[in-house]
Amino acid sequence: MIRWALIVLLVLVLGAAAFTWYVTSGGEKMPLSGKKILMIIAPRNFRDEELLIPKQYFESLGATVLVASKEHNVCKGMLGTQVQPDLALREVNVDEFDAVVFVGGSGVTGYYGDPEARRIAREAYEKGKIVGAICLAPGVLASAGILEGKKATVWLAPGYTLGVDMLVRGGAIFTDAPVVVDGRIVTANGPEAAKAFAETIAQLLTANDEHST
Repeated sequence: MIRWALIVLLVLVLGAAAFTWYVTSGGEKMPLSGKKILMIIAPRNFRDEELLIPKQYFESLGATVLVASKEHNVCKGMLGTQVQPDLALREVNVDEFDAVVFVGGSGVTGYYGDPEARRIAREAYEKGKIVGAICLAPGVLASAGILEGKKATVWLAPGYTLGVDMLVRGGAIFTDAPVVVDGRIVTANGPEAAKAFAETIAQLLTANDEHST
């Protein structure tokens, strides 16, 4: 099962890379050219698709994507993907990024009480960045205090309500939908929503450009 999941991911990644070549070879300006996006993953058990699919999509549109984690050690996903982070959380300067995206997976619950993860989420929101979180990661935004009174979604499974409980405790309005947008905050409920999640963040980034011109 894991082998097939990784094969599917590889096909998606190669497809996005081919799209990037097609657009750049035509000399067209890419929609996210000049944009810088930070994706934050857990050291262990981040959800592979929720990193790889959005990251490749953002890069296919011209964005620069950096990956951060708790430390610089190699991180391992739930399906076996290994990633060398570009930054440790303590090194993150939110001013350098247009969007900050928290990747889900069971390991992200370790960031619910992490002061650096909370700082990044809070600063990103307060400084007008696009803030995204998928799967169980919206709980980080809730713990950072930026979801109060806002609609948001999160991973929900029979008998597993940790994510919803975190949202409610943080004053959010839980909305059972694949992707939910409230202002500059985008949340999604799991790996099947990864592509739509990425597309929504990209749309908000390009909309920001249109409003500033």
